Amino acid sequence: MSAMGSAVEFYDKLLAAEDDRSRARVIAEGFERLEERYPEVRELVTQTHLSETERRLQKEIEQIRREIEEIRRETEQIRRGTVETEGRLRLEIEQVRSSILRWLVGLMAGQTAVILAAIFAMVQA
Repeated sequence: MSAMGSAVEFYDKLLAAEDDRSRARVIAEGFERLEERYPEVRELVTQTHLSETERRLQKEIEQIRREIEEIRRETEQIRRGTVETEGRLRLEIEQVRSSILRWLVGLMAGQTAVILAAIFAMVQA
């Protein structure tokens, strides 16, 4: 039966229905046939569905933006902390170098004094 025949048949059945209950059954059967003939109709979305999905996605996008901003702030804090730590480490390294240099100068002076004392003792002997 063609699409026109089906529509005319539906119309005739609807007119022939004796009461609201019968007409409701004819309409329900019509929808059932439509879904059988065009299964993709079940997958159609309405403007309301699209609007709801859009609002939900917008909320999710906004949440992700807030999370990204929080991550940026945390990353900046970590970067500042790293820069501060690097500065403190550089200062400590310089202090250790100075301390080692003082020790080396002291040791060299002590060795020089010992060597000179040994030479002086050999010369006097």
